[in-house]
Amino acid sequence: MRRENQSSVSEFLLLGLPIQPEHQSVFFALFLGMYLITVLGNLLILLLIRLDSRLHTLMYFFLSHLAFSDVSFSSVTVPKMLVNMQTQDQSIPYAGCIAQMYFFLLFVCLDNFLLAVMAYDRYVAICQPLHYTTIMRGGLCVLLVAGSWFFSCVHALLHTLLLSRLSFCADNNIPHFFCEPAALLKLACSDISLNELVIFTEGGVFAFLALSAILGSYIHIGATILRVPSIKRIRKALSTCGSHLFVVFLYYGTVAMIYFFPSTNNSKVKDTIASLMHTVVTPMLNPFIYSLRNRDMKLALGILYKKGIIFAK
Repeated sequence: MRRENQSSVSEFLLLGLPIQPEHQSVFFALFLGMYLITVLGNLLILLLIRLDSRLHTLMYFFLSHLAFSDVSFSSVTVPKMLVNMQTQDQSIPYAGCIAQMYFFLLFVCLDNFLLAVMAYDRYVAICQPLHYTTIMRGGLCVLLVAGSWFFSCVHALLHTLLLSRLSFCADNNIPHFFCEPAALLKLACSDISLNELVIFTEGGVFAFLALSAILGSYIHIGATILRVPSIKRIRKALSTCGSHLFVVFLYYGTVAMIYFFPSTNNSKVKDTIASLMHTVVTPMLNPFIYSLRNRDMKLALGILYKKGIIFAK
C-alpha cells in the first residue's frame, strides 16, 4: 500500500499560553505546583486504597483507575508545557506530537467511560441496594474497567492513524500548549473529511453512550429519592453521589467549553483557559473532592499518618 503521509513537517511549534515574558516564571511556578499536587494527590489515593483493606470495595476499585487516569492525563501535556516555558523552546518532533495526541485521546476517553461506570455503580447502590452484591459482581466490574481501557485504546488509535495519513505542508504553528487534535486538523493541507466523519460518528457515539449512562443513572437515582422523599434519604444520596457528581460537572463543563461552543478568533483565550481547566485543574481537584468529602478516605489517611509517626520514632 502506498504511503499516504507525504508530510514535509518534521516538527511542530507549540505557541503555548498567551503569557507575557516577565510573567513566565510566576506561571511556571504555579503550574508546576498544581502538577505536583495532582501527581502526589492521586498517588496518595492509590496508596491508601492499596494499603487499607476497608477500601477494597468496588467504588474504590473504580476510583483507583480514575486516579491513575488523572495522573497519566495530566502527565501527557503539563510536563512538556513546563519545559517549553522554562527553555523557551517551543518545538516538538512530529512523532512526539502524534504520540502526545494519542495518549491525550486515550485518557480523555478513559475518564469518560470510568465516570459512566462509576455512575452506574452509584445507581445500583442507591436504587437496588439489596441486589448490589449480586449485580455488581467482581467479574462484571473487572469487565467494565477492562472494556473501558480497550475501547479507549481503540478510539485513540483510530484517530491517531487517521491523522498520521494527513499531509502537513507549510504552517507548523499550533496555537496551543499541546498537540490538540482539532488544532492539528486545521494545519493539514490534505482532505480531512474522513477524519471529521469519524469524529462525529465514532467519537459522538462513545460520548453519547457514556453521557447517557451518567444521565440515566442520576435520573433513576433522583426518581427513587423523590418517590419517598426524606432528609435522611437525600443526605445519604448526596454523601454517596456528591463527589462523583461534582467531578462529572467539572469534566463535562470544560469539555463543553472546548468542543461544543463555537470558536472564534476572540475566543482563543477562552479555549486555552478551558483546556487548562480540563488538563490541569480538574485532575488536581479530584483527590480533594474524593478525599475531603469521604469519611473512609480521611480515616485511612489518618491511620497512614499515625503509622508514619510510629515508624519515624
